[in-house]
Amino acid sequence: MFHKEGHKIILAATFFVGVGILVIDKFIALDWLNKTLAIVLLFFYIIILQFFRNPKRSTTLDNNHIISPVDGKVVVIEEVFEKEYFKDKRLQVSIFMSPLNVHVTRYPVSGKVKFSKYHPGKYLVAWHPKASEENERTTIVIENPVIGNILYRQIAGALAKRIVNYAIPEMQVIQGTDAGFIKFGSRVDLFLPLNTKILVNLNDKVKGGEKIIATLS
Repeated sequence: MFHKEGHKIILAATFFVGVGILVIDKFIALDWLNKTLAIVLLFFYIIILQFFRNPKRSTTLDNNHIISPVDGKVVVIEEVFEKEYFKDKRLQVSIFMSPLNVHVTRYPVSGKVKFSKYHPGKYLVAWHPKASEENERTTIVIENPVIGNILYRQIAGALAKRIVNYAIPEMQVIQGTDAGFIKFGSRVDLFLPLNTKILVNLNDKVKGGEKIIATLS
C-alpha cells in the first residue's frame, strides 16, 4: 500500500522509467551499458516506491500512552524550554527518519487539536541542533483528556521540500491514525509533560503507530 501523497509522484516515476527503458533499448547499442542504465532506472523507481509505502499498523488505543508518531531512530531525550506554545519546560523526544524509513506521520495520542501552525524555513540537516527552530516545520498541539496537552513538530530535513499536515484546530483525532507526511528525509520532535515517564532510550529504533514512547509516571 502506498500513501496518497505519493500517488502523483509514483505515476510520474512510472512514466519516466518506462520511457527511459524504451529509449535506452532503442538508442544504446552496447549491451553492458544498456543493462547498467536500465538497472539504475529501476533502482531509482524502487527507492520512490519504498519511500511512499504506507504499511498498516496495529495501534492499541490507550489514553495513558503516547505512541511514536513516526518510524525512525530516537536521537534526543532531554528536558527543554519549549518557547513557541507552552513557554515552559517539557520533555523532548526527537525521532530522526532516514530516506529509507516510512514517512507517514501518525497522531501520538487521541484528543482535540488545540493548535496547528506551519512555519516556512531553512533545510538544514534534520539532526542539526537548530533544525527544530529554523527549518520548515509544523507545530501541532493535541489536548488529551488524561495526559493533557502534548506537542509534536514535523521538521523538514535537507532533502525534504514539503510537509503535509492534516491536523486542523478543534478537530477530534484518533491515536495512530494518519496525521500527515514529510517528503524525503526529516525529523519529528515530541514535547511532553514533565510528569510523563519516557520508555525509550537514545538510538532506539521505533515504529510509528505502535511503539510506546512514554506513559504517565
